[in-house]
Amino acid sequence: MKDNRGNRVAFLTLGCKLNYSETSSIARQFIEHGYEKVSAAQEADIYVINTCSVTEHADKKCRNAIRKLHKQNPAAIVAVTGCYAQLKPQEILSIEGVDLVLGADQKENLFMRVSNIKERGEEKHTPKAFSCEISHIETIFPAYSSDDRTRSFLKVQDGCDYNCSYCTIPLARGKSRNHPIDFLVGEATEIALRGIKEIVLTGVNTGDFGKTTNEDFLELLKRLEEVEGIERYRISSIEPNLITPEIIDWIAQGRKFLPHFHIPLQCGSDKILALMKRRYNTKLFEERISLIREKIPYAFLGIDVIVGFPGEDEDEFDKTYRFLEKISPSFLHVFPYSKRANTPAAEYSEQVEESEKHQRVARLTQLSNSLYDKFVEQNRGRREKVLYESTKKGGKMFGYTGNYIKIEVPYDKSLIGKVCDIII
Repeated sequence: MKDNRGNRVAFLTLGCKLNYSETSSIARQFIEHGYEKVSAAQEADIYVINTCSVTEHADKKCRNAIRKLHKQNPAAIVAVTGCYAQLKPQEILSIEGVDLVLGADQKENLFMRVSNIKERGEEKHTPKAFSCEISHIETIFPAYSSDDRTRSFLKVQDGCDYNCSYCTIPLARGKSRNHPIDFLVGEATEIALRGIKEIVLTGVNTGDFGKTTNEDFLELLKRLEEVEGIERYRISSIEPNLITPEIIDWIAQGRKFLPHFHIPLQCGSDKILALMKRRYNTKLFEERISLIREKIPYAFLGIDVIVGFPGEDEDEFDKTYRFLEKISPSFLHVFPYSKRANTPAAEYSEQVEESEKHQRVARLTQLSNSLYDKFVEQNRGRREKVLYESTKKGGKMFGYTGNYIKIEVPYDKSLIGKVCDIII
């Protein structure tokens, strides 16, 4: 039995910052129509869950979250969207309490679908899924986040054409596509009018920007830098083969794009990179890192690594470990390989034991901690600019330098949203 009279709506985002930007845009639709946004920890009349499906653990987390929210208020409308919703809609429909499952082409219709249920005021409602074949999706849902007073995540691109052997993202988000630069400049201008000072450019394969509009990523960066009111930009993640020398040169000379790079390596073994169907080798990756260091000496370099890919024996893992020691990034984001249905790697022989994956994650996490400590020490005593955020914890507030070092200071409300000079 559903009592759909209330207007309290709660949102739960799982997964990446791209999901976060999309959830924020969906939330604005509800707020603009008079709904009250509440925390997902509270009892709400509508729960919206934006899901991730990058690993089996992510799927499980989504299922558990749906059950928990339904338990909070069994009478609430529960709408589920995101990658898991696109890949396995029937699996989600079978979970008690779910009313709507919306695939990749239906995110912008979520508010309308929920409103239709409420307007009918049905006592009984048959759960429904709305989606289409991922190959048929041509549109791109515009999105940016506006929940944070200091930083916004602006979606510039969606989908991926790379088809790496381990990844379901092309199956969940479709082909690479993007908005025109003029539209994104308008979005950035709107973000600036909200008083937000920093924008993070997000996408599935951000550097692949421009395919659907015959534009290019560097052109986008140049146009965004002209937007008044935005003081800082970051690029959330960019493939090593797409971070060109021209982009590196321009960021080194630019005024607003920060010396912060998030680059997926995935593996330091050329044999495993080939099995992953990545579009580069360790030689190209090292060349890109060296060029960044040459042009931008104190740049932050965050590197994604997958351990335990099929065929990665101890020798191949050691190649990755030694390669990471050699290039000495600032931080590692380490993930154990997760076998995903409908991907070539799921059928590869020489699958690695879970216990071995966990040991390798632990070894690289320890290396990451050492690398980050080294990076901070190299920066100690340098003058930097920090954008302070509103979070208060233990009488402290924090912000990040341009090269992504977290700085804590005593809480001072007047500093929120301001860019200040400091000595690290």
